[in-house]
Amino acid sequence: MGSQHSDTPVLLFAIVRRSMIEVSGIKYILLVPDGMADRPLDELSGKTPMQVARKPNMDYLAANGCVGMVRTIPPGMDPGSDVAAMSLLGYDPRKYYTGRAPIEAAAMRIPLDARDVAFRCNLVSSDGETMIDYSGGHVSTEEARELIALVNEKLGSSKISFYPGVSYRHIMVWRGGSPDVKTTPPHNITGKPIEGCLPEGDNEQLLRGLMFDSLELLDNHPINRRRRDAGKSPANMIWLWGQGFSLNLPNFFARTGLTGAVIAAVDLVKGLGMAAGIEAPSVPGATGYLDTNYEGKAACALDALRERDFVLIHIEAPDEAGHNGDIDAKIEAIESVDKRVLGRLLEGLKDVERFRIMVVPDHVTPISIRTHAEDPVPFALFSSFEPAGVHLRQSFGEPFDERAVPETKLRVEEGFRLIDLLLK
Repeated sequence: MGSQHSDTPVLLFAIVRRSMIEVSGIKYILLVPDGMADRPLDELSGKTPMQVARKPNMDYLAANGCVGMVRTIPPGMDPGSDVAAMSLLGYDPRKYYTGRAPIEAAAMRIPLDARDVAFRCNLVSSDGETMIDYSGGHVSTEEARELIALVNEKLGSSKISFYPGVSYRHIMVWRGGSPDVKTTPPHNITGKPIEGCLPEGDNEQLLRGLMFDSLELLDNHPINRRRRDAGKSPANMIWLWGQGFSLNLPNFFARTGLTGAVIAAVDLVKGLGMAAGIEAPSVPGATGYLDTNYEGKAACALDALRERDFVLIHIEAPDEAGHNGDIDAKIEAIESVDKRVLGRLLEGLKDVERFRIMVVPDHVTPISIRTHAEDPVPFALFSSFEPAGVHLRQSFGEPFDERAVPETKLRVEEGFRLIDLLLK
């Protein structure tokens, strides 16, 4: 299973050359393979994809640094990437979280007044009764833009506007609307009936009407006829969820004294960075899927570190494989992160004397349930200039996988405090 490559850590045998980075102070790197953690699988003889995957660079960091566990999801909150990524960036979701959609709206530079409510608007595949595919068969961005433009033309109004994003991920803004409605993430109900998961609460009939009207509008669209002819799932319905008022985060530089950049394909993570005053450069070929430009993300991060102190690099691929229930793809995604992102980062940092790097999944996305869960996750922290575990003497030596969660003595129960270990 998974891709084949050498188990030799790139850090140890990289060709000695001039550093790509002009060093000024300590450089901090936070690498987030989304949904990488999992639960034991019978198909893997009771192991997890993290345990099976060949990840020599992550294992090197763990063996020469320290391993711990962190709860990125506060009790009582939904185990989404929005909540988890906010925690990892150092912001307490219990204090700052308003919903998923406002974060993505920030990345898309969609203006929100104080009384405007943003909704995440997935393009999904449905027959009107079942959630067939939460991603509309991973519809292309070009196809999706045409479909969302039609939805906005036919279903938009002075109060309702639709904004195109990337692939299946879009935004609806309800001017003067209400967030007091219960909604369900579509990736939680793949293959299940949508009845019982439709919006419930303020103006639920308006929201349900938009969703079913979109099915009538899009189901026989030429794009979806072509997709069916090609054996692909149609992107034939919108699904509204993740609503909330605009997001306001304290400035990251004001809090930490560090300049930074967020390297991500998905608007969710970009939006968190931008809301915190952190630059979020775009990477050509970064898709937020299994075919993303891994090397491009590593190169962009190294380029950012020439001028900045901190980078967060987010890789969506393991999470997408988890949602798809694809064991082989998840193992391959983990190996790609290790070799094609972390390996290249370590090679680029070869001659940088002082850096710290942390690798941590934002949450678990178990193959067995094909959605997120609130389980705590492992993390590995490595310093280039401090002895392993120098401040945490009994917190190194554990394997960097889910087995570390019950074993480690380094336990961070409030996820927003984890960044303090990296930065301090």
